[in-house]
Amino acid sequence: MEEYKKHVLTIEGRKTLQLEGVQHVGSFDEQEITLDTNMGFLQLRGEGMHITHLNLDEGSLVVEGYINGLEYIEGKSTRGNKSRGKGLINRILK
Repeated sequence: MEEYKKHVLTIEGRKTLQLEGVQHVGSFDEQEITLDTNMGFLQLRGEGMHITHLNLDEGSLVVEGYINGLEYIEGKSTRGNKSRGKGLINRILK
């Protein structure tokens, strides 16, 4: 897996997020987007979010919508996360 040297995150007015260093998009909907970046797993939360630009070759992403929060999580990855998208009961019984 290629590591990107640059990791830049910019938020403008909580309505536009630009990120460089994206390696993989795990899942996305209007409330949550999960990403693998060259600095770890990143979870974005908000309302009405949608990806307006994605170029994995360059590692760039632009998200528009209302950004409520973001969190970097160490040791987690969107790849191989098989419980993602399953119901709550399946995750509990895993």
